[in-house]
Amino acid sequence: MTHVSVDDPKTGKSQGTLSNRALFSLCALNFFMADVQAGIGPFLGVFLQRHGWQTGPIGSVMTAGGIVGMLATIPAGALIDQTTKKRLFVVVAALCTISASLLLLSSQSIFVVTVSQLATALAGAGIGPLMAGMTLGIVRQKGFNTQIGRNQAWNHAGNMVGAGLSGWLGWQFGLSAIFFLGITFGLLAIAAVLLIPEKSIDHQAARGLEDTDSQDTGKAEGLRSFLRHKPLLILAACLCFFHLGNAAMLPLYGMAVVSAGKGNPAMFTAMTVVVAQAVMIGVSLLAMRFVANRGYWIVLLVSFAALPLRGMIAGTFVQHWGVWPVQFLDGIGAGLQSVAVPGLVAKLLNGTGRVNVGQGVVMTAQGIGASLSPALGGWLAEDLGYATAFYTLGCFAILSLGLWISSASVMRSADRAPV
Repeated sequence: MTHVSVDDPKTGKSQGTLSNRALFSLCALNFFMADVQAGIGPFLGVFLQRHGWQTGPIGSVMTAGGIVGMLATIPAGALIDQTTKKRLFVVVAALCTISASLLLLSSQSIFVVTVSQLATALAGAGIGPLMAGMTLGIVRQKGFNTQIGRNQAWNHAGNMVGAGLSGWLGWQFGLSAIFFLGITFGLLAIAAVLLIPEKSIDHQAARGLEDTDSQDTGKAEGLRSFLRHKPLLILAACLCFFHLGNAAMLPLYGMAVVSAGKGNPAMFTAMTVVVAQAVMIGVSLLAMRFVANRGYWIVLLVSFAALPLRGMIAGTFVQHWGVWPVQFLDGIGAGLQSVAVPGLVAKLLNGTGRVNVGQGVVMTAQGIGASLSPALGGWLAEDLGYATAFYTLGCFAILSLGLWISSASVMRSADRAPV
């Protein structure tokens, strides 16, 4: 790993030791936080199926959590811009996810499951802006794209390892064992964030004020200011349509294959995650090079184009082997976006002091799509069958592609603007 030397904003002295420790701990945090951010994630569907739930109610309770997370994301971004206690908020997010796992272990009633999903959603609302803000505060704008690529590679590696262990534990000891793994990862994430030196985080740089003497710590700009930012709104709309189709596909494909008796619940669901995350590791590392050479627009265009093909394959081949092409395409789309989206937002809003609010705006748009997707996919699968659900979900990315291509001149101008 290439280390970035950070100067203390007050003394101007080299903080190389702090920087090296901060970067190592940041990578470790992204590794362990992967399982915290996802919670039980794709395993929730098959877990609830085993406890008598139908696909419609499963999708609805996931949607309830998604809506709460969506509503919390912009306020979370504003709070992260203002706070100098970012490490503490990471600890709180991890504790929320740990509590959600304990709740699901205790009961599978609709009330308890819903509360657990709300806790997970609140944690997820803050994790994205927190990771982006802490990274920006440690490496600054110049090093952001490179480090966010590394962050995501470690994050996807954590997802892959967590999913692999979950599959093995679920196969050996039952699905309940997966919850204990999530709790362990949550505790390790807390340890990792506490190893990041507080002095290594420049909180002004973390909110996009690296090159200004502004000491504004007042109320963050309201949503109205972002409604005038056309490139940000285009990006948000495209991501909303993409996630409307994409979010439900992984858990739904796992349920489709398992319900057809073509896979062990724990092992097959783990495989769906492992394949995608393995692809995402490589794609995340390559994405930062693609961005440097070709720009954000073309990278995101490729990511949007992967979903229609994924939906077509998923609907046509509900087979154990179908996980390979279906999740390979997921790895391409999600891997590219995991690096390009926070990088583009940081670039668009550099100097505004509201970078993390902007991350929250984009995540809210993603959340609108992602929160509606499980309910839409679940009820389509229950009423019309899994194949129709996959074909329909895949079609939503065509809207993303159309808007992104039609807005090429606006987005490419913003992409080429100097930082």
